[in-house]
Amino acid sequence: MDVTAALKDLELWKAKVKEAENEKSKRMLEKLDCEEQKKKFQKETAHVLSVQKEKEAEHLRMKEKLETLNSDAEKRNRALRERIKAHEDALKVKQEEYSLLQQQSKVKTDIPEKKVKFAHVITEEKEAEEHDYETTEGQFTISQKPSLLLRGGQALITFEEDKVAEKILMLPKCCVPVDNNKMDVKPVSVTLEPSVKFQIHFSISNRKIRFSDVPPVLDEDRMRDRLELSFSKPSLGGGEVEELTYDMTRGAGHVTFLNTGVAESLYLKKKYPINVGEKIDACIQPYFDYQLKQFQTFCGVPKRTVLLEDIKGFLDEEDMQDHLEIYFQKPSNCGGEVDAIKYTSKGGVTAYFSDDVPKPEA
Repeated sequence: MDVTAALKDLELWKAKVKEAENEKSKRMLEKLDCEEQKKKFQKETAHVLSVQKEKEAEHLRMKEKLETLNSDAEKRNRALRERIKAHEDALKVKQEEYSLLQQQSKVKTDIPEKKVKFAHVITEEKEAEEHDYETTEGQFTISQKPSLLLRGGQALITFEEDKVAEKILMLPKCCVPVDNNKMDVKPVSVTLEPSVKFQIHFSISNRKIRFSDVPPVLDEDRMRDRLELSFSKPSLGGGEVEELTYDMTRGAGHVTFLNTGVAESLYLKKKYPINVGEKIDACIQPYFDYQLKQFQTFCGVPKRTVLLEDIKGFLDEEDMQDHLEIYFQKPSNCGGEVDAIKYTSKGGVTAYFSDDVPKPEA
């Protein structure tokens, strides 16, 4: 019984050992399979890490390249901004120069009214008798005197001789005694603003007039007919109309009469009644053309005139002017005979210059 039981136990343990060995072999195979998978995963992980590192390196290179490009772009932008600023400054200087030249070339002055009288026709008598003149022509010469605006504490002094002004201008200052005081006056050369001279050639038609202030209250054709009818009435000072034009947008136009004399009488009245369904007083003006010819600009430096600056207001203008004239007349002060002098304490005085024509010797 014991042997039989032992044999059974032996067989049982052999079976268990065999099963354990099979299990061990299975586990060994699983281990080998896991190690292969581990190596595969490690290899894949290494590949992924390598790709990631390459991507990071590429990203770093791109970042550095982008920073370099940004830096270069910023440098170029800075250089462009500096060039733009330089061009803007140069443009500003040019605009100021242009504005100054434009201001100097402008002529702005009030031309006084001047009565003119018809004298004669420049033509042969026979031609004058046979010809019916349709225009009155004329010309005017406009000359602008050179001028200088004096500020407060300035004076202009003109000597009879050029050399006296030259000697005064060589002095840095002139110590002028004024009662119990002394003042240092600075002599400066005078530079005049550009002046102009030009001719205006004009012609006034003896058969045409301009009219305005006639709003379109009817259609264009009817307005033209009513206007022609109104201007044709001798009872109102009109006459036979040869041609009439009318601009509805401006409410203005011009009329050409068949005979001379009608136009002159109408534009002397300045107003003319128009009947276009309602009564309108049209504004009448002469029909004229003009041309600007022989336009000349000139500037200069007066050789006998000196500008005195830094004059103190110790005295009233008349007394101060006398002191200055007395001082600059003395040869001991490098002076000489004074032709003219003007002093202002408040400024705003305009001095005008004429052509420096030498005086005839006695």
